[in-house]
Amino acid sequence: MGRKIDHIESGRLYTTAMILLVISSVLVLSGCHGHLPPPRTANTQDTIVKRQLDSEGGYYVRAGDTLYAIAFSYGVDAMEVARLNGISSPFTIYPGQKIKLPIPAANSQDSNDSSAVQITTIRTPGQVTTKTIQNPNPSTTAESAPARSTTVQTPDGTTKPVVTAPPPSGSTAEANEWTWPTNGRVIRGFVVDDPARNGLDIAGIEGQEVSASSTGQVVYSGSGLIGYGELIIIKHSEQLLSAYAHNRVRLVKEGDQVWVGQKIAEMGRNSRDEQILHFEIRVLGKPVNPLIYLPKK
Repeated sequence: MGRKIDHIESGRLYTTAMILLVISSVLVLSGCHGHLPPPRTANTQDTIVKRQLDSEGGYYVRAGDTLYAIAFSYGVDAMEVARLNGISSPFTIYPGQKIKLPIPAANSQDSNDSSAVQITTIRTPGQVTTKTIQNPNPSTTAESAPARSTTVQTPDGTTKPVVTAPPPSGSTAEANEWTWPTNGRVIRGFVVDDPARNGLDIAGIEGQEVSASSTGQVVYSGSGLIGYGELIIIKHSEQLLSAYAHNRVRLVKEGDQVWVGQKIAEMGRNSRDEQILHFEIRVLGKPVNPLIYLPKK
């Protein structure tokens, strides 16, 4: 009888030992798994517009690039890039294609004239052409076409204040109706010639509505430009663009027609983890102060 009891006890001890061994193995494996490197994410480097040019001022197109994204990245006029390269509407470009970009002259003979900007274009190694255009960075609105305030009703039934802003002084752009792209406080404003302050940073709540500031066509919707996150660019005329950066969700795609006040995205966060919309307006590729166009608050 004693031997039978000893046998049972031995079996219990063996079973207990096996259970403890299994538990220990699970804990060890779990601990090891916790130190494994995180899964690798897809490499998006190929979709990022790079900022290197060759010796002739040329840029080689990569997957995900668009003509407007390239021009926006370099701060040049997309239509000038198209004309320089003989690219016609709908401005289709291809990976590997060489795009020549207009290069600003280092020393302009009109440097004392604040109303003109000289653009030097490198066409071939031995051929350089120069032309002068009006400065697209207006400081005031045209007296002959004062801004007019009114309201518009969007298809979802909401009413938004808009202002019909005159074109920049010295440009041939048409007047457009403009409204604020989102609600919130401007925490950083526009500063001339400061690449870090090319527009307005408007604080809000992640997920809140971002709307088209004026009627136009979406010419870029993606995440390929460094420092802008999920970005939407809208063309309002041959000279005017607006840009909406750091979105959480983009609701429009390239080629879409949008109207003033239409919801196009939801607010996201920037690299500082701030809940903001970065908003820019550009004329002939150059950033201008959006407050010139937006209704007064």
